[in-house]
Amino acid sequence: MKYLSDYIEKAQTDLFKECGSFFAFSGKQYNESKKDGVNYIDMGSGLICPEENVEKMINKLDNIHKKGIEQDIAENGKKAIIHREFGNHECQISGTITACVEKLEEYPITKKEIRAEWDEYFQKCIDNNWF
Repeated sequence: MKYLSDYIEKAQTDLFKECGSFFAFSGKQYNESKKDGVNYIDMGSGLICPEENVEKMINKLDNIHKKGIEQDIAENGKKAIIHREFGNHECQISGTITACVEKLEEYPITKKEIRAEWDEYFQKCIDNNWF
């Protein structure tokens, strides 16, 4: 099963190129990628963007994220996504759905829908010894 990152990675990479953005986690990386005469903004998590493209980056990244969620739901369905996130966050180990609920906050999936899948998922973990 694909993850949200699989749906958005190419579009994000294309946007970074379009906007002249890059990732830098050190002064050396920054100096290797920057262009003279361009003012850059640190957008967090190592993402550096030319000041003139910051608003464009924010808006387009938000749109890419929303479309990725829509595609994830269309291809996988809510139930499979919920079960995927239960597994990714090892909810069967922690015994709580909290991490899954937090991960899916941006999805049109409610806590009630997530909770409704818990018993079935937990039984699957028991049956397959996923502990």
